[in-house]
Amino acid sequence: MILFPAIDLKNGQCVRLEQGDMARATVFNLDPAAQARDFETQGFEYLHVVDLDGAFAGKPVNAQAVESMLATIKMPVQLGGGIRDLKTVEAWLSKGITRVIIGTAAVRDPALVKEAAKKFPGKVAVGLDARDGKVAVEGWAETSTVTALEIAQRFEDAGVAAIIFTDIARDGLLKGINWDATIALADSISIPVIASGGLASIDDIKAMLEPRAAKLEGAISGRALYDGRIDPAEALKLIKQAA
Repeated sequence: MILFPAIDLKNGQCVRLEQGDMARATVFNLDPAAQARDFETQGFEYLHVVDLDGAFAGKPVNAQAVESMLATIKMPVQLGGGIRDLKTVEAWLSKGITRVIIGTAAVRDPALVKEAAKKFPGKVAVGLDARDGKVAVEGWAETSTVTALEIAQRFEDAGVAAIIFTDIARDGLLKGINWDATIALADSISIPVIASGGLASIDDIKAMLEPRAAKLEGAISGRALYDGRIDPAEALKLIKQAA
């Protein structure tokens, strides 16, 4: 089970949004590379990064910040935001990103996900961000008509490494992960699922380690790590003991 610390990039800075709203951004660190190094020093083993500007623009925007992080840390990095074509997938993987996350294009262009996953086994994840059960796209600016399960099932045999499932209603609000919806998704597909959106306290870490969540690959934590609601040492100790 992996606890992924999250770095969301906006204007080259490390921020957290509330419910994906770019107007409700809190800046937590002006230096994303320093933040990444802090997470690595604390003992985290896998970093989750999102290029928020890229998600809206449809192409990478915060490449410089991402590259500075890659030059600073040794732990693997998964990256999402603005990855809409094979060329971008290849570019990020060649620069040292361990796993790319395809979100909007997974809804609009499922063939891209299948092609990328076939070409780069184990290197492609799908980000499914749901609002009232329906998947949102374009940096959450639009809501589609399909459910997260319907999208996930399209990629069952495609070689996708993981599904990152976010409940937008909880994201950045510290209300706790929507474990019921996340675990229900994990139980319905064979692809590993990563929980995201609203991780609030050590109780969420304990919930992630319950037997019913055994099919999950882990969870992503953002704001709760930044404002001290979760002690990294305590969280990582619990995970290690449960392994």
